[in-house]
Amino acid sequence: MKTKQVLFNMVLLMAFLVSACSGAATPTADTMMEKVVPTAEAMMDKVTPTADAMMDKETPTADAMMSKETPAADAMMEAPAWYSASLTDASTGQAFTINDFKGKVVLVETLAMWCSNCKKQQGQVKALHDLLGERDDFISLGLDIDLNENAADLKGYVESNGFDWMYAVATKDIAQDLSKHYGDQFLNPPSTPMLVIDRKGEAHPLPFGIKSADELLKFIQPFLDEAM
Repeated sequence: MKTKQVLFNMVLLMAFLVSACSGAATPTADTMMEKVVPTAEAMMDKVTPTADAMMDKETPTADAMMSKETPAADAMMEAPAWYSASLTDASTGQAFTINDFKGKVVLVETLAMWCSNCKKQQGQVKALHDLLGERDDFISLGLDIDLNENAADLKGYVESNGFDWMYAVATKDIAQDLSKHYGDQFLNPPSTPMLVIDRKGEAHPLPFGIKSADELLKFIQPFLDEAM
């Protein structure tokens, strides 16, 4: 009897050990799913970026595209106001504006009839015309900026000196705009202020002081050589 009891107990012990080992080695289905199979949400977080994230990284906003590629309207160069101001040709009485000469090269001298330096400078402009000959793409304009002088007197001044290019009396607004863009010296006739407006409408001031015809030609020729 004792032998049978011992054998029975040994069998029970073996069964218990086998059962214990089996429980430790074999994970449940739930445990396997938790360790091996990631959830759908986890896969989406790691692999698929959200629509918002894709938009932030890949698609620039319309404002960003405009700021990088398209210059703002106020950044574009605007023509000075005096370009569109009405002037009257002292010799013919015909009205014109600087904008009428778009595509041409325009030499502008601000002057006064009492200014001896201005008269000397205009003598060099006359010599410049002789050097250039007749050209349809070149305009000279003497702009009287003394508000006390008038068109009738300017016409007599032009004719008596044999200056055969355009002359006009500037208005107060034109004089102020010249000063605003090019400095107060452009309202000081004895410094013989001059500028060249190129074919695109950009103004290029010349050095102050009397310029010879050759110096004027040297400055102007590159603008005459430019094509539109």
